[in-house]
Amino acid sequence: MTVKILLADDHQILRQGLRTLLEKERDVQVVAEAQDGRTAVRLAKELAPDMVIMDIGMPDLNGIEATRQIALEAPGVKIIGLSMFADRRFVVNMLKAGARGYLLKDCAFEELGRAIRVVMAHKIYLSPEIAHVVMQDLFYPASSREMSVFSVLTAREREVLQLMAEGNSTSQIANQLHVSVKTIETHRQQIMQKLNMHSVAQLTKYAIREGLTSVE
Repeated sequence: MTVKILLADDHQILRQGLRTLLEKERDVQVVAEAQDGRTAVRLAKELAPDMVIMDIGMPDLNGIEATRQIALEAPGVKIIGLSMFADRRFVVNMLKAGARGYLLKDCAFEELGRAIRVVMAHKIYLSPEIAHVVMQDLFYPASSREMSVFSVLTAREREVLQLMAEGNSTSQIANQLHVSVKTIETHRQQIMQKLNMHSVAQLTKYAIREGLTSVE
């Protein structure tokens, strides 16, 4: 059986490299590429690939939120996170969002190939470094007092925060999310209140620190 794969990463050179390597595999076909999370969600719904190889730090909609949306709207699509982030927050929240595997970008290509086959066999694949992070979270969970963007804000508020941090105006965000300007203003007020922050500069620094965006 040929595994149809969608590559989602904001770096074109990485997508091209992965495509070249993956297409050397007899049982793998790259059906599309996405440079941001929102495009990845759209293509996953339109093309129904077997799997998405998903970066985390992407513009417009980050990989965790894109994974969450794909898991809800195209539940048959399996997702493997491929990221430079080994931080517990990213790993755990990516898995909670619905990813079935997680690897670091410095892994050997052979490991990615192995992960694809493991996940297609309805199992979970974690690289050794990531397995250690997950086990730590299992036995030594974060304090309930630890404020994380994933525990404090709703999914929609996280979307709005990312778009704000990336320099979009209120009207641009409203247009992109297909809601009214008043709705976005309400979200912005709620975000500031929940995070106890009072400027876009503070929110931008917070969004970068929490991995919602890299603002490259």
